[in-house]
Amino acid sequence: MNMENASVRSSTENVQSITQSTITLDRKEDDKDDEYNPLEHRDVVHPTSTLGAFFHLLKSSLGSGLLAMPAAFKNTGLIPGCIGTVLVAVIATHCVHILVSTSREVCKKTRVPSLSYTDTCEEVFKHGPKKLRPYSKHIRHFVDAAMAGVCLGGTSVYVIFIASSLKDIFDYFIPSTQYEVEVYCGILLLPLILITQIRHLKFLVPFSVLANVCLVITFGITCYYTFTDLPPLDNIDMVASFGKWPLFLSTAIFAMEGINVVMPVENEMAKPQHFLGCPSVLNVTMVFVAILYGVVGIFGYMKYGDGVLGSITLNLPEGEILALTAKILVAVAVFFTYCLQMYAPMDIIWTRIKIRIRKDYHNVSQIIQRTLGVTLTVILAIAVPDLELLIGLVGAIFFSTLGLLIPVVVETVHKWERGLGKCSHVLWKNALLLIFYIIVLVSGCYAAVSEIVSKYK
Repeated sequence: MNMENASVRSSTENVQSITQSTITLDRKEDDKDDEYNPLEHRDVVHPTSTLGAFFHLLKSSLGSGLLAMPAAFKNTGLIPGCIGTVLVAVIATHCVHILVSTSREVCKKTRVPSLSYTDTCEEVFKHGPKKLRPYSKHIRHFVDAAMAGVCLGGTSVYVIFIASSLKDIFDYFIPSTQYEVEVYCGILLLPLILITQIRHLKFLVPFSVLANVCLVITFGITCYYTFTDLPPLDNIDMVASFGKWPLFLSTAIFAMEGINVVMPVENEMAKPQHFLGCPSVLNVTMVFVAILYGVVGIFGYMKYGDGVLGSITLNLPEGEILALTAKILVAVAVFFTYCLQMYAPMDIIWTRIKIRIRKDYHNVSQIIQRTLGVTLTVILAIAVPDLELLIGLVGAIFFSTLGLLIPVVVETVHKWERGLGKCSHVLWKNALLLIFYIIVLVSGCYAAVSEIVSKYK
């Protein structure tokens, strides 16, 4: 009996010893996770300076959307437009913040220096609640699809942008043959297919430089016309009809969201600790962007009132050389920006399908894939040939999904078993953001589709 008791006692002690050892190892592993700082383990060959990161973020948020802000203000009026610009800027900044913060925490957990947007989403689900782990690959595919949708939807806007500018130019020089915007979209198909066949990013650098120069000059000319001879405030609404407010939100989100380039910029910074915080690269950039967008929206709407078009460049005088120069330059800039924006979705799609295609057919397959991609954007542009409405539709569906929905879901899943804060404030905050996303998605799509139906029925 004593031997049995001794045996039981010995077995119990062994189990306790093993359990204690396991707990000790787990604590040591947790300590290692706590000690690992991903920012200190990044080995970037050509790191970006803090100032360089600021300009990269600024460029991602400034583009054709800036020229659409006066039309956005037309949908709300002056006062709601100012408030809405600040609101969208704050929400967009916060969503970038939670995405980057979550990515860094996941890097710490997985002990890797950096993760891309897509990798972050996959790893969050892979290390999240057990019931959600099997969906990690599906989330990756969804995020890739959202990325491709943002780029393809954005490039459809570019097609309308170029076509509308070309129509203005040719209507002035050849007034006897005035074609619809859809015709110019069709004419653009072949040139866009040809320029999109460039498959290496380094060969697109000259086009990027030229596009930036053209945009800067265009913006300067536009400001000259906008701030010259401002009319009294009688031709604008302080508060417009509530029914069109959703178009403002989706347009502003389209204009200001640059979240698809955030992770590459943050991952390649020489001092990534400067990206978040206060002051920080992110906060300073978004404050500057909000002010610039607000100024362009306010004064552009004050200048042209309810007659402002989807791009303020389309409102410039037809018979003046300076105005025509701006229209030509913006068409050239957006044309070259098109191939830059198409690079990412084409690369994402090709990565997914190339493993199913024999290597001998890779070249032909890429040509076909890129041709179909361009054709799809042109078809969408022809289907919705109104620049303002297409921007609203693309912003409501694609940009809001990538910039609002995904960061909110990713942070919630990541925090679910790691503490949602006092009174679960993270959960409540993200629930409000999710409601905001649904409002933007549903109301933005409804308002845009209603306008399209009433305009083209």
